[in-house]
Amino acid sequence: MEQLTARSNTSARPPGAAANDEAKRAGLRRMKLVALGFLLGATVIFLLTSAWQAAGAPAWAGFLRAAAEAGMIGALADWFAVTALFRHPLGIKIPHTAIIPTRKDTLGSSLGEFVGENFLAEPVVRDKLARVGLANRIGGWLSKPDNAERATSELATVVRGAMTVLRDEDVQAVIEQSVVRHVVSQQWGPPLGKLLSGVFTDGSHHRLVDLISDRAYEWVRDNHDAVLRVVSDRAPTWSPKFVDEMVADKVYGEVLAFAWAVKTDVNHPMRMAVDKFLLKFASDLQDDPETMRRADQIKQQVLDHPEVRRLIDSAWSTAKSMLLTAAEDPSSELRQRVRNGLLSLGSRLETDPELRSKVDGWVESAAAYVVTNYRAEITTLITDTVERWDAEETSRKIELQVGRDLQFIRINGTVVGALAGLIIYTIAHVIF
Repeated sequence: MEQLTARSNTSARPPGAAANDEAKRAGLRRMKLVALGFLLGATVIFLLTSAWQAAGAPAWAGFLRAAAEAGMIGALADWFAVTALFRHPLGIKIPHTAIIPTRKDTLGSSLGEFVGENFLAEPVVRDKLARVGLANRIGGWLSKPDNAERATSELATVVRGAMTVLRDEDVQAVIEQSVVRHVVSQQWGPPLGKLLSGVFTDGSHHRLVDLISDRAYEWVRDNHDAVLRVVSDRAPTWSPKFVDEMVADKVYGEVLAFAWAVKTDVNHPMRMAVDKFLLKFASDLQDDPETMRRADQIKQQVLDHPEVRRLIDSAWSTAKSMLLTAAEDPSSELRQRVRNGLLSLGSRLETDPELRSKVDGWVESAAAYVVTNYRAEITTLITDTVERWDAEETSRKIELQVGRDLQFIRINGTVVGALAGLIIYTIAHVIF
């Protein structure tokens, strides 16, 4: 399973990573050959000088032989040290070798602790953010129209993604439970009465009264036959027809005159009566228990009406459709407003030091809160990830990244060993 996880992680790497790894692998092979070449060179020199000394070589050949011998020892010792990091040398399970594969989890835990203590410490994070000047950089970036348009497009993508993830039934349930139930639990009478009282006291309703008066007068004026028919229908059966017509015509004239008077006279008693009734109704909504009870009954009847229920259920669908349409259309009013708002924010961040200071303070406080309260969870990401890695695969990955530089240790071991051997051999000859 761990190997499958490692392979899946490899397959999910960004494009070009495989080619980069192959280049590193080739470089590692070259450096291994170079280090091996130094060892072989020291070995050849040692063998040649040994044979030469046996055949009667001059004294200085001993110095060359001592240097080559010490170089071989240094090269072998450093080869063992480098190899022991990643595997057992020559496959022999010598204690304290193959350090990375066998102590992978411990190394991952230590790495997590190191990152948490040295990179996710609150003073470090605050100092880094303070020196970055994040608000000023954001302002400079957002103040450019192309960048503001790009940010708007990204926000639209986020909105579309959120709309796709959210299930309609879940959102409708939230609306049902939070919004509708809150409305049901509140009395409508007092707040509605207070609102209407302010409207009626200010006379803001007079335009509506004017409209109703105009429409009433126009209806009476244009429906002469309808008024006559109503009066005639209510007349006694024994009443002569011409008398009914005279009475109906008289009634029509009075009704028309009354409607005209209400329409033209702003101080007409009918208007005054309406004002008085409305003010009394607004007061009763706030103070009269019976009126408040009836208002709540009407509220419940309204909310229980099938059309209202369908409207509530479709509210999210309607809002979702509007948001998606606006988010997908670059010329929509919503996106234009967001874009202009981002441009304005960018300009203010560039020119307003106080706003920049506030934004930087918010960002620092937010980052400090995250690293203070969630540092363990963040570092756990490192330790858990390392624990899931396959030990052998991990060793190969680390060797691929740093192995080329480690080969210089082998090369330096050969050179330094040869110099140390030469110095020791020289001192021994001088003293003895």
